Amino acid sequence: MTALTALPTPSVTDAAAYGPLEDWGPLEEATGDPMQTSGVTIWEEGEASAGIWECTPGPSRWLLDTHEVIQLVAGRMTVTPDGGEARELGAGDLAVFPKGWSGTWEIHETVRKVYAIF
Repeated sequence: MTALTALPTPSVTDAAAYGPLEDWGPLEEATGDPMQTSGVTIWEEGEASAGIWECTPGPSRWLLDTHEVIQLVAGRMTVTPDGGEARELGAGDLAVFPKGWSGTWEIHETVRKVYAIF
């Protein structure tokens, strides 16, 4: 019988207070005034990753080529899928954006999210 080697477990104790975050530059998906992003990647393997992302207010348009699960830990935004109804998300809310999701995000106040992309 072979002993299993424990895999590392990256973790953050308080994602809402974690910092400082790295400057990730302006949001490419912004459709209005420039929006500033920052974040930290806490795990990455191939095209999958997880971390913390923060973005200043404004409108943006998205077409996802991966799956993404987010939980907002600060801020407020409205997500509207193409052909669907708008949904407001705030701190504590969880959302799943499947591969191929397209629509808009309107960030009302700076958001911070914990994300997993796969």
